[in-house]
Amino acid sequence: MAISPRSAPTLFLLLTITLLSQSRPSLFAGADNADADLLTELQSIRSRSSSGVVHLNDNLLRRIITTKPRSFSLILFFDAIQLHDKSELHLKSLKSEFFLLSKSFGINNQDSQSALSKLFFCDIEFGESQSSFAQFGVNALPHIRLLPPDASSLKSDSISMDAGDFSRLAESMAEFIESRTKLTMGEIHRPPILSKTQLGFLIVVFLISLPFMFKKLLAGETLLHDKRLWLSGSVFVYFFSVSGTMHNIIRKMPMFISDRNDPSKMIFFYQGSGMQLGAEGFAIGFLYTIVGLLLAFVTHVLVRVKNSMAQRTIMIVAMIISVWAVRKVVYLDNWKTGYAVHAYLPSTW
Repeated sequence: MAISPRSAPTLFLLLTITLLSQSRPSLFAGADNADADLLTELQSIRSRSSSGVVHLNDNLLRRIITTKPRSFSLILFFDAIQLHDKSELHLKSLKSEFFLLSKSFGINNQDSQSALSKLFFCDIEFGESQSSFAQFGVNALPHIRLLPPDASSLKSDSISMDAGDFSRLAESMAEFIESRTKLTMGEIHRPPILSKTQLGFLIVVFLISLPFMFKKLLAGETLLHDKRLWLSGSVFVYFFSVSGTMHNIIRKMPMFISDRNDPSKMIFFYQGSGMQLGAEGFAIGFLYTIVGLLLAFVTHVLVRVKNSMAQRTIMIVAMIISVWAVRKVVYLDNWKTGYAVHAYLPSTW
């Protein structure tokens, strides 16, 4: 049977559609295989790491970004070994917090492989991967970025973490990841301050010294019977409470940071309510302590002075210094948070 010239275009079109329909599943299967192979490789690298962090380089990152579609996200910590000696950057401490969060994420999801396969913690070093730093547009450290599964451009499609959030360390990193990926980080498993061996040694020493301490206590020859110790301790506790020292210790806040625009300059007071430096707390604590000591002096010492002129003079000086200190605290609070302090008089008087 002969084929007419009019039916030739129709047959060609049907043949083309048939070939395309047969080739499309193989194309999708190839893309899925590439994602599965890459996922297996990343899981293998993570299993060999004690913290579960995947160390990236230019080649591996290039393979990840060119694999589409991807079924996982990356959270990247940008590191530079040559900057570890700059204490103001706190790269080593932030990196350890990043590794701690990665290890905690693995512990909390060790029974959920689906959650572990959706997020990989990665670190990348400047000396090894300068090209990747340039593609991300990273020119200052510390820096953390999230690379979503659908990202095709390293710079424009990735999400950077706000530098002001680094003050809360692993907790702020966990909140950033949870808000962007909808994954649950879970509890952060921090190592204990003392190991079992150290704790056992301290208990043994305490038990051995207990009879000697009890003997001194009955004789009244301990430091606990010294009034100067209690006086100094009360001043220390007062300063400790009003200066926010506990906040600085828990969050490992630096005393100061370097200016991003001019690294030779140091910043001791950070404008913004999201972060407090150690120098700020000490300054406020010093001002509050001045007022507290003056108040204690006026109420316990000055009242015993018999010369009325000396009493008035010292009282005026104490009031002037106290007003100056309080004004400095109010000014710093207004500069830092934007909130103003003003007098309030009830309208019903």
